[in-house]
Amino acid sequence: MIAGPKNLITDVPGLLVGNAQDEVLKSGTTVVLADEPFTASVHVMGGAPGARETDLLAPDKSVAAVDALVLSGGSAYGLDACSGVVDGLRAAGRGFQVGRATIPLVPGAILFDLLNGGDKEWLENPYRILGRQAFDAASETFSLGTAGAGTGAMSAMLKGGLGSASLVLPDGSTVGALVAANPVGAVTTPGDRHFYAAPFELNAEFGGLGPDPASGLGLSLESRKVVAMSQRANTTIAIIATDATLTKAECQRVAVAAHDGIGRATVPAHTPMDGDLVFALTTADKPAGDVSLIGHAASLCLARAIARAVYEATPNPDDLLPCWRTQNA
Repeated sequence: MIAGPKNLITDVPGLLVGNAQDEVLKSGTTVVLADEPFTASVHVMGGAPGARETDLLAPDKSVAAVDALVLSGGSAYGLDACSGVVDGLRAAGRGFQVGRATIPLVPGAILFDLLNGGDKEWLENPYRILGRQAFDAASETFSLGTAGAGTGAMSAMLKGGLGSASLVLPDGSTVGALVAANPVGAVTTPGDRHFYAAPFELNAEFGGLGPDPASGLGLSLESRKVVAMSQRANTTIAIIATDATLTKAECQRVAVAAHDGIGRATVPAHTPMDGDLVFALTTADKPAGDVSLIGHAASLCLARAIARAVYEATPNPDDLLPCWRTQNA
């Protein structure tokens, strides 16, 4: 397996990603969409998830495909970003047809960034507008780090962010991950230099420093984030994509396997205060894939994407936590 040419989820042909953010708000939204509806499912392992329309992604539900997936900051307010994407899809004539009615189907998930130092004293929920802006910005290339749904994200010790990574499998199919990393846990080992995901790094994509040579890692749970903000202000939300043909049930198995990537990149992971959630989708442009291999590749991509999210974060005024680049300049 090798990294895709862009090392982004959009190495899966046909996918587009759009970001929108507000630097004063310190929050934003990210959308994934394609030219045609796609099969998708979801799996949740955190204890405090926030989501919209995820029930329809269960394998036993009748909806066969959805039009887009959304990741957003803003906690419950951020779920309204899905409405902005629905507006954009409806204007484009996209959606599930029920008689004369067109109904865009847009599941989404949110992270908590309401206490991160941004100005949250709005009079009208800003996330519907951010969702529409993200839809309008959808492209094969997009920014990582302090962008989109990762704009206000924080890990235990450093700013979090938006990350992505990809792998091309031996059969020619592609797997990609997109993540907004805002976990309870740390993404770097004590000292803020080495990434827990370092054993899985490709092409120095997050600094090339290699694994931490220290032993006994994971025993200290120091957290600048808890001191600065709140034990409950967390969540890692992600999207896995492949062009290998999968059933809805197989997408769910890939989402389950992908959660291993959160555990490999974040210590601790899947806590009661996290809302860890992974979507998995297929564009079905290639023949049926090996679900075991795709799930393994998804976990590797997600671990790398989480490290890239922190590595690519950039400083802004009134930040509560430092950036990896600032700490390791």
